[in-house]
Amino acid sequence: MDRTKADAVRSTCPYCGVGCGVLLRATGDGGLDVQGDPDHPANFGRLCSKGLALGETVGVEDRLLDPMVHGGVADWDDALQLVADRFSRTIADHGPGSVALYVSGQMLTEDYYVANKLAKGFMGTANIDTNSRLCMASTVAGHKRAFGSDTVPGTYEDLELADLIVLTGSNLAWCHPVLYQRILAARSRRPEMKIVVIDPRRTASCDGADLHLALEPGSDVALFNHLLAQIDRQGAMDRAFLAAHVDGVAEAVAAAHASDVSITGLSEADLARFVALWIGSEKVVTVFSQGVNQSTSGADKVNAILNCHLATGRIGKPGCGPFSVTGQPNAMGGREVGGLANMLACHLDLENPDHRQAVRQFWDAPQMPETAGLKAVDMFRAVGRGEIKALWIIHTNPAVSMPDSTAIAAAISGCDFTVVSDITGQTDTARLADVLLPATAWAEKDGTVTNSDRTISRQRGLLPAPGRARPDWAILAEVGRRMGWTTAFDYDNPAQIFREHAALSGIAGGFGRDFDISGMADISDADYATCKPFRWPYAARKGGRFFAEGGFFTANGKARMLPLQPRGLAAPATVDLPYRLNTGRTRDQWHTMTRSGKSVRLAAHLAEPFLEIHPGDAQRIGVDPAGLVRVHNQHGSAILRALITDRVRPGQCFAPIHWTKQTAPSGVIDCLVPGAVDPVSGQPESKAAAVMIDRFPARWYGFAVSRSGIDPDCDYWARTPTAKGWRCELAGLETPDNWEDAARRLFGQTQGSMQTLEDKQGGSFRAVLFGDRGLEAALFVSAKPVAVMRDYLAGLPDSAITGRTPVDQVDPGPTICACFGVGLNTILSAIDSRQLQSVEAIGAALQAGTNCGSCRPELAGLLASSQNREAAE
Repeated sequence: MDRTKADAVRSTCPYCGVGCGVLLRATGDGGLDVQGDPDHPANFGRLCSKGLALGETVGVEDRLLDPMVHGGVADWDDALQLVADRFSRTIADHGPGSVALYVSGQMLTEDYYVANKLAKGFMGTANIDTNSRLCMASTVAGHKRAFGSDTVPGTYEDLELADLIVLTGSNLAWCHPVLYQRILAARSRRPEMKIVVIDPRRTASCDGADLHLALEPGSDVALFNHLLAQIDRQGAMDRAFLAAHVDGVAEAVAAAHASDVSITGLSEADLARFVALWIGSEKVVTVFSQGVNQSTSGADKVNAILNCHLATGRIGKPGCGPFSVTGQPNAMGGREVGGLANMLACHLDLENPDHRQAVRQFWDAPQMPETAGLKAVDMFRAVGRGEIKALWIIHTNPAVSMPDSTAIAAAISGCDFTVVSDITGQTDTARLADVLLPATAWAEKDGTVTNSDRTISRQRGLLPAPGRARPDWAILAEVGRRMGWTTAFDYDNPAQIFREHAALSGIAGGFGRDFDISGMADISDADYATCKPFRWPYAARKGGRFFAEGGFFTANGKARMLPLQPRGLAAPATVDLPYRLNTGRTRDQWHTMTRSGKSVRLAAHLAEPFLEIHPGDAQRIGVDPAGLVRVHNQHGSAILRALITDRVRPGQCFAPIHWTKQTAPSGVIDCLVPGAVDPVSGQPESKAAAVMIDRFPARWYGFAVSRSGIDPDCDYWARTPTAKGWRCELAGLETPDNWEDAARRLFGQTQGSMQTLEDKQGGSFRAVLFGDRGLEAALFVSAKPVAVMRDYLAGLPDSAITGRTPVDQVDPGPTICACFGVGLNTILSAIDSRQLQSVEAIGAALQAGTNCGSCRPELAGLLASSQNREAAE
């Protein structure tokens, strides 16, 4: 046996919904060696930059190690009894609707199952929702309206078999790099494969595209209605499939013909090319993600895509179908166990009396809610109004990640009783809790997750739980027992929970539902421990694709095409709010950085919050490159570094979602996103807030590095870890009276040797502090954005006061390839000195771009810039 596999623990990556398999080995010093699992069907050994850096994120430095009650350390018995008593008393005094759970796609399926069972079956409340509401709820709604079930029809293999891949609302190259690389590898084998990207912004995914459709924000329905109308005009409808398997065809087609495609802002030539590619390609896969879902018309966008695939019968067949890719590692698993407020476990419907009775009988539950609970945005509004009086938040950070986040934080702070289960007590949300419960983290957990193509994989723990941390299922089950439901929550291990979930899925299968893994209902503990990845359904019929020959999960077995018309954005642009703000992820960070932010390698790529803004808009606003801007509307305000680029169009801008009050308090972006939601799915519109942008008139800018800590007190700061400590960007509206005193306060060092260099007239100041280990800290201040070699200074060299590398040393520059730690200057030097002419040549010389490939668009841009410079010379 290959020793690489023999001495490793097989698990799954905890980041996106690709569900990559990983091989884990403990390093002996509390760390972890992480490699891709070559046998896992999702990734076949490949990992992205975040997956490769997982071993750097497992430290216990900021872990929550003990239960905390009102800020003080408590034992488990007291903490859990308090939680059980307060929830019991609140339900008794105010009814089941007065309590709520807000859970997360970071939870394993077994954890999720127990949470849903506790809330809906025993507390009697449907007020359990998940942060997947912010990601995939519109897909769930669209699937159910069209198919009668939340079914992803296809598989990852379809991406490699397709003639045309359409990426709409999906920056697959950065957000799901392993899938993107699978597509590019397939195209290298079949160069005739085409890729179309539909996105208002030019993203890294456009680098490999044959066509980029930069449509106006929110106009997706108009585009796919136009496609459907052309499918009809050009005789591309699959009449036999429609007659046998689809209802609502005439109405949907009539609505499509009545739709106005001009609101997309796309040229006739681009529209004609898109239609020709779509209709002329036998096998089409349309991949969609947050850009489609995160909209007040998200469900309609999903159904507009589904309409086109249904109309042509391009669904469920190899290389064909609509494909939703999920944002979190277990968003699918959460949907399977009923983690959303309007669902029951195993894709059963909460408001269907037969389904409800079957689940209640299976659980032997005392009560079941008869109507859907409050979805995420409405749930926190109810918290703010005092209607929800006891709230339990598990593995998510809504005080930062929810729209209108300032109001959400205020609601949580004002709640009568708030419990937070998490791995750290340092999140913005955890700091508001009455009770903190220490949970096990990835690499300590044991259970299952489901990826975007319905593959269920085992997550296995390797590291010991630190302190007194416990698995989520065990915490939830103990509270259930303490609330009086001893038998129902008498679990000893996750395998027992998995068997129960699988058995319940057999009942769902009996109702004709899609989710059925009852073939696993009798799995032994030993077989669960060694279980290999498998794709559901796993019963009489195993795995595979859905719907190629009909068999939809509606009452009559037919799919439904919906008549749709484009709707306007929730927040129209005005004279006072003329810019359209798009939000999303960066390549190397994840959610609010509680995990990825620990990796020095990942932090080195984009170290502070930024705003992509078009050069024309930057000129009108009066902001220079690397200057700061203030983005604001009626909901909130943020200060961000200006990244001037034509990747965004005039009047549009983009900002990442990752920064928090702990990492960059003025960079929290969701405070600008209004709480407007899709009326069907309840998913917020996170891609099109109306904002104003002004130049932030900083009097001074700073950059600091330190071995120990950096404690800023200024209008703007962004702090990230380095290999030797911390680095921090700073700026302020007021200049300190004494910079030397300000520097000592910044670094918390009142003693020690300090060298300073100040130019009061020019507005510059430099200070370096020395200790027993040599350089301890350095601060650089300027009247303009500080021009120093940041990556060199992060190494705390003794020559730091110059801000530049000595002549005999090379500054690698900002990290471009996070997988192999290759910097900008290293790449530029190699291009010039070795006369490199292609991205492949850069990879051969430096390894950059040879793993996950998500840096390849940047490498191509550097090559183009170098070649343009040579041509100009």
